[in-house]
Amino acid sequence: MPGPKYKRVLLKISGEFLAGGHGFGIDPKTIDALAEEIQESVALGVELAIVIGGGNIFRGLAGASAGMERTSADYMGMLATLLNGLALQSILEQKGIYTRVQSAIEMKQLSEAYIRRKAIRHLEKKRVVIFAGGTGNPYFSTDTAAALRGAEIDAEVILKGTKVDGVFDRDPVKDKTAKQYKTMTYHEVIEKRLAVMDLTAVTLCMENDLPLIVFNLAKRNNIQKILMGKKIGTLIH
Repeated sequence: MPGPKYKRVLLKISGEFLAGGHGFGIDPKTIDALAEEIQESVALGVELAIVIGGGNIFRGLAGASAGMERTSADYMGMLATLLNGLALQSILEQKGIYTRVQSAIEMKQLSEAYIRRKAIRHLEKKRVVIFAGGTGNPYFSTDTAAALRGAEIDAEVILKGTKVDGVFDRDPVKDKTAKQYKTMTYHEVIEKRLAVMDLTAVTLCMENDLPLIVFNLAKRNNIQKILMGKKIGTLIH
């Protein structure tokens, strides 16, 4: 049986995904199913790092638009990513997966501080590393954090899990005639201003020649299929 196509991968998960169909909080069935997918991916021998969002708990931009000071709102959003990271760590460790949470905002009682060399060492030991706290700076999204961490740990690809099958020319939820792109260049994403990742994240991937695969995380086994080289979702390179 052939081995996985990728050795080291960064998986980007939105906070909204963890909410399941509830829109807020953490849905136990959703996070358990996600943990099973991660468990099966690790069993393939892949070194897996994860960047997790916090939109299911608090979104900085939403707080700012409601009148909060932007920097404070963004830091609150970063704290939300740590809550999600700790929740995912707990479920993974119940399944026997060795896991480390590293936060860009230092909180010694809850997680390790982010240290690049230490993160890589954890990955080499086949531990799942969950990066929380975004970049540690306001005004940057967790998409940008994913691109940054992916480049720093020398990931071969970023897998961005979404609720749709890939990148489309129009919103497939609102328009059933929307067409999916199977492959795109970074320049095309930037020129068309497609809502794949924010432009800072896409530019960072482009400058570091870091491929990005956008796929439907809700479909069972999609992660493993991608890891084994099957063409799932949209490849941006």
